[in-house]
Amino acid sequence: MGRRRLIAAWAILTAAWAAAQPTPPGATPGATPGATAAASSAPPVLRWLVQDMPPHFAYRDKRPPQRVEDLGDGEVDGFLRLLIERMPQYRHEFIELSLPRFEAQVRQGETICSVLHVRTPERLQWLYFTTLHPPMLSRQIHVVVRREDLAKFASNGQPLQLAELLRRTDLTGLLPRDRSFGPRIDRLLAEHPERAPRSVVAGRGAHLLPMLRARRMDYTLEYPVTVDDFSASHAGPPELVKLPLVEGRSTLVATAGCSRTPDGRRAIEAMDQAVRQLAADPQREAWIKAWRKGTPIDADDLQRLNRFLDERARGPAQIE
Repeated sequence: MGRRRLIAAWAILTAAWAAAQPTPPGATPGATPGATAAASSAPPVLRWLVQDMPPHFAYRDKRPPQRVEDLGDGEVDGFLRLLIERMPQYRHEFIELSLPRFEAQVRQGETICSVLHVRTPERLQWLYFTTLHPPMLSRQIHVVVRREDLAKFASNGQPLQLAELLRRTDLTGLLPRDRSFGPRIDRLLAEHPERAPRSVVAGRGAHLLPMLRARRMDYTLEYPVTVDDFSASHAGPPELVKLPLVEGRSTLVATAGCSRTPDGRRAIEAMDQAVRQLAADPQREAWIKAWRKGTPIDADDLQRLNRFLDERARGPAQIE
């Protein structure tokens, strides 16, 4: 009888000791050691913001990507694929959000990364940034108008000046809300809020070209390749025309951003490392061709890209 009591007491003490042990990070309370080990060895998830913004970031079959293989071949989603291929330590997922919703969730502490956001002083409050590549010619912002209104924007063949355009009281402009056009243009808009075009929530694609066609305003600002893609897929009058802007090359460099959280910091460090691996890759010409899918690169763009990659390959991390 004494021996039975001794065994029972020992069992109670053993159970109490086991229950008092801390649960390993990432483990489920009560899980078996094998299940805990499997869970701890699973790669962390990295979530990426996606939006249908052709041709920079274009959905296939009009649906958000579910896998890396679903990413399109644009300048932005194509470069994202290159990054992901060099970040195997993560399991990559994609989440479709509006720009305001993305900002709200990031500010609430969720870790999400984006290759759709350019660096701005305000965004540095809630995003880490790293540099990806210099801007291509396709990233020169233009004024977009209807052809029938060209006479209103006559400039003797010279690029328009946004500063002068903002002084015009006879023209109405609209811009997508929460979108940055780079430091030069953003600064002009911020310095003259009373004259700046009103901003409105954009639909899918984050541009206002359908509203311009519907004569809801006289002009908007947009990338030329976005206008070309929209016009090709929405044939019919009125025709949209792109007018060069003195401040057009406002975006100094293409960037990627991640939430200012511990996980976001680790993700941006991995992204920066991936860019430096690309820059140092002896097969640079091959991956540039794969990125651009055979689309010719302007000679000046290519020279600027190679100069940027040479500096990235031999330089330190670039994280803000």
